[in-house]
Amino acid sequence: MKSVRMSGAGPLAGSAYFCRKALLGAAAMALALSPVAASARTAPTYRAAQGEVAAWQANGLRSLWVQGGQLRPEAEQVINLAHSARLDGLDPDSYRLRNLEGAVRGAFGGNPRDLAKADFLLSQTLVALARDMRATRSTEMKFADPAAIPPAPSAGLLLNSAASAPSLSAWLDAMPWMHPAYAQLRNALSGARDGRAAQVLHLNIERARVLPAAIQPGRYVMVDAAAARLYMVENGVVKDSMRVVVGRTDNPTPMLAGIIRYAILNPYWNAPPDLAATRLAPHVVSDGVGYLAKARYEVLSDWGDHAKRVDPRTIDWQAVVAGKMPDIRMRQLPGPDNSMGKMKFMFPNNMGIYLHDTDDKSLFAEPARMKSGGCIRLQNAARLGKWLNGKPLTTTSNVPEQKVALPNPVPVYVTYLTAAPENGQIAFRDDFYNRDGLGARQTAAR
Repeated sequence: MKSVRMSGAGPLAGSAYFCRKALLGAAAMALALSPVAASARTAPTYRAAQGEVAAWQANGLRSLWVQGGQLRPEAEQVINLAHSARLDGLDPDSYRLRNLEGAVRGAFGGNPRDLAKADFLLSQTLVALARDMRATRSTEMKFADPAAIPPAPSAGLLLNSAASAPSLSAWLDAMPWMHPAYAQLRNALSGARDGRAAQVLHLNIERARVLPAAIQPGRYVMVDAAAARLYMVENGVVKDSMRVVVGRTDNPTPMLAGIIRYAILNPYWNAPPDLAATRLAPHVVSDGVGYLAKARYEVLSDWGDHAKRVDPRTIDWQAVVAGKMPDIRMRQLPGPDNSMGKMKFMFPNNMGIYLHDTDDKSLFAEPARMKSGGCIRLQNAARLGKWLNGKPLTTTSNVPEQKVALPNPVPVYVTYLTAAPENGQIAFRDDFYNRDGLGARQTAAR
C-alpha cells in the first residue's frame, strides 16, 4: 500500500497518513481497476457541490472539519473514501484530490485561512462523492413509479447529519448517505481475495445502491427476495420484519420498486391461466361445473376492469385443460379459503406484482420459501396493514374488493441481496434465480 505522510503542525502531522489507494484484496483490486462510469476528470457533481456547500456555510453553521484551531483526523477518512472510489464504480480523479491533499497539508500550520480552505474542500468532496455514489446505474431494479426513485441527500441534509453525529468518524464509516448494507458490502469488497466473491459483492453493492439512504427521512418497505423477508423501515431504522413467500424459480419475483397507494380488503383471487388449466379445469372435467360453485369460482369474459360473468356451461373445459384457451379468467370469491387471504397491498405496476395475505400459513415455517407465482405472500398481512395505515385495516362488510387508500403512500423496494450483512458478517445466500451469473456476464460485456 502506497502512502503519503503529512508534515507540519496539527493533530495529523507526523503520525497519521493518507492512503493513495484503499487496502484492497487481489480480486477486489482487479475489479476496482476495471473501467468506471464516471470518467470525466472533474465530476459535474463536484462543481455543483461548491455552491451548495457555500450556501450551507452561509447559514452560519459550524465547521465540520476544524476543531480547536486544528484539522480533525476525520479528514483522512474523506480522502481515503475518494481514493477508493473505484469500489463504487467512480473515478477518483474526478474529485481533484491533489488540490484537496495540498489544502489539507497547508492547514496543518493552523492558519485560519488555510483551515477554512481545507474545511470547504473536504465538505465539497464529501457532498460530491455522496451524490455520485447514489446515482442509479443498475438496470436490474425496475421503477414502476418515478416517485419511488430514492433522492440523493441534499448538501444540507448530508452536512447537518454529519455535524450532529455523536462520532463523525463512525458516521463516515457507516456512509449513511447510502443504504445501511452498502458500507459493509463495500468493506467486504475491499478485502476480498476470491474473484467469485468479489464479483458477487460488486453485484450486491449495485443492488444496495438503489435503495434508500439511512439518513433519508420517511418510511418504506423493503422485500429481500433472496432472504424471503420483508422489512418495515422508518427514518433509516428497521421497525419490524416478517417472513414472506416469493416466486418460484420458474416464475421469479422481479426486482421492482413502486409506491404502495392502497389496500384491498376481501380481495378476489384471479387464478393465473396456467394454474386454471393445470389445477382447476381438471376438477371441472371430472366433477362437473358444480365444482366451481362449491369452490366459489367464477368465469369472466376477459381480463379487463369491466369483464362480465360467463356461464361455465358454455366453456369447453377439455380445451382449457389442453391449453387451448390460454387467456381464460377464473376468479375465486373472497373467503377463508381464498389464496389472497383477507387483504392485499397494491403498488401499481405492469408486472402484476403486489403484496398479499394468504390462507396457507404453513409455508412460512419452511427455510426455502420460493413457492408463489411471483407475488409476495405475507406472514402477517394485518401487522403490515396497521403499520402502513396507522391503524388496523378491518371491515365488517363482505363486499368484495373494498379499496382503502393509505393516508400516506409508502415506497416499496423488492430487491435480491445474495450477499448482505448478517450478525456482523456478510452472509452469502443461494442465488436461486441465477441473477448473479447473469449480472456477471452483463458486467463482463460492458
